[in-house]
Amino acid sequence: MRKVMAGLFHSVDGVVEAPHLFQFDSFDDDLGALLSGVQERVTDVLLGRVGYAEWAAYWPNAQADGDFAAFINAVPKHVASETLSGKLDWSNAQLIEGDLLDFVRQLKAGAGGEIAAMGGISLVRQLLFAGLLDELVLITHPVIAGPGRRLFEPGDPLTRLALVDSQVTAKGNVVSSYRRLD
Repeated sequence: MRKVMAGLFHSVDGVVEAPHLFQFDSFDDDLGALLSGVQERVTDVLLGRVGYAEWAAYWPNAQADGDFAAFINAVPKHVASETLSGKLDWSNAQLIEGDLLDFVRQLKAGAGGEIAAMGGISLVRQLLFAGLLDELVLITHPVIAGPGRRLFEPGDPLTRLALVDSQVTAKGNVVSSYRRLD
């Protein structure tokens, strides 16, 4: 069975939306090595509609971060949306037809490497609370972001997690990996 993982950039106060607004100079060689390792294991990416729209507008012509651009442009991308229709313009991107959770179950049962949920707070939440997310990685930057959407909301169901791994990078990022306890 393939593993589904999600990695989110995260502020100390829990903001995950628009991390480019609070990351500043927090990237270091340790974080780069960790993210490169993820790219080497991932063979499919799940995206939400908003993440797809933002990333499809940027990454196909991105000049910066060539390693990630090469990865994300080439990898098969499966887009969850209730409003998009037809053929998607970004290379190797296709809409998920039918129920998202059923699609992910089938993808997990197939051949390939890891599956990464990227570019979608709602998508990550759905997968986590449905029990389909095998690993949640929070990359906490040493900053208080203030306004912005958080991953967890009041009213979320009680969900126990186990810490699988944790490391601190040279610039003080805390990378914590969790799995659900069922």
